[in-house]
Amino acid sequence: MIPTSPMDVILQNVDLKTSLFPPTSRYHGIDLATMEMADGTAVIYLRRRFVPQPERFELLQEHTVTEGDRLDNIAARYLGDPQQFWRIADANRAMRPDALTEEIGRRLRITHPEGIPGAVNA
Repeated sequence: MIPTSPMDVILQNVDLKTSLFPPTSRYHGIDLATMEMADGTAVIYLRRRFVPQPERFELLQEHTVTEGDRLDNIAARYLGDPQQFWRIADANRAMRPDALTEEIGRRLRITHPEGIPGAVNA
């Protein structure tokens, strides 16, 4: 198709990347890759997600772990969505999210998402 308007020309040159995961997912924006097996079968997989450094997150507040705490409940309380537990795990450098609530008295960082600055003079 030959572009007929300036907007068509712009859109033709844009690589619009779609994601299989919603913007709130820890896997949003992670690319798929394909590996060919010895028998010729193509295996599609999700590329590795690198956990960002906790220092890149702006602290909102801290939570002290108490008996019976669960990460999904903590995420619901502070972030408004229990499925955002992974943000707390990232902010606290946890490879095993459940380990964050094993030690009573542990202080957990509750942060903004990566790249979102904190309030100035708050």
